[in-house]
Amino acid sequence: MNQQYPKVSIITVNFNGTEVTRALLHSLEKLTWPNWEVIVVDNGSRTPCNILAQEFSWIKYVETGANLGFAGGNNKGIEVAEGDYLLLLNNDTEVAPDFLAPLVTRMQQDERIGVVCPKLLYFDQPDVIQFAGFSPINPVTGRGFTIGYLEQDKGQYNTAKETSRAHGAAMMFSRRAFKKVGMMAELFFLYYEEMDYCERFKRAGYTIWYEPASVVWHKESISTGKGSVLKTYYYSRNRLLYLRRNTSGLKKLLMYLYYYAVAVPKNMLQFVSKREWDHMNVFWKGFVWNFSHGTKDVHDQ
Repeated sequence: MNQQYPKVSIITVNFNGTEVTRALLHSLEKLTWPNWEVIVVDNGSRTPCNILAQEFSWIKYVETGANLGFAGGNNKGIEVAEGDYLLLLNNDTEVAPDFLAPLVTRMQQDERIGVVCPKLLYFDQPDVIQFAGFSPINPVTGRGFTIGYLEQDKGQYNTAKETSRAHGAAMMFSRRAFKKVGMMAELFFLYYEEMDYCERFKRAGYTIWYEPASVVWHKESISTGKGSVLKTYYYSRNRLLYLRRNTSGLKKLLMYLYYYAVAVPKNMLQFVSKREWDHMNVFWKGFVWNFSHGTKDVHDQ
């Protein structure tokens, strides 16, 4: 490892989003950190984005041949990454030129830090916060809240601190920690996989940090669309899957009671009241998926 400037592998997954990926690559060209690589994974797009490998000859380009989901696509990038630190970065983001240095510096200050993530602002409202850390997830209700969400950024969250989990749009972890934790769980396919990954880092003895000196601008929900039935399905399916994988004992029993008696009826009634029959249908399908599928993933260690 280059002790002064360790190598950072930036991994981004493209799915039918060549234009936003191109915009991200243009912003990455301006990075001030001297030692980095970018890996673009095309995750089974209808029209592969291999043109980007010609436009940006400095990237590593990987084609999966099929849509492997968020975790599967990132895992393919991790397989070819050479960095001392690995940064999973959504293709629907753009970055500040100096955003890497604070992340690396934070990681270097304490070997117990396994994951660090930047402040996220909205691309179309760059003074509005999307993420400044997370509260802990309640193991019974599965609920948590995003610190700073939709607040105007006035520097009120400019202190680095430990957080309960990282945001999947931009999360860096060390090679050292990765060797203990392993690949992301691919059974989630879409949503909640980064939350599950963070729980595995914590069980391995690592902490997770929010570093506001690093800034990323996020173009929210470009891939799936806001309020899409795809999002409803995977949120329904994977919220329960996440809780099944990460709770135990009395907390798991209480979680099941709450989920069946409160969460599911409440959501179903909301869809009925709004006459959102397609969302109600996929919500139910996501819920019942858990009755016929286990919680073990091929990458679990």
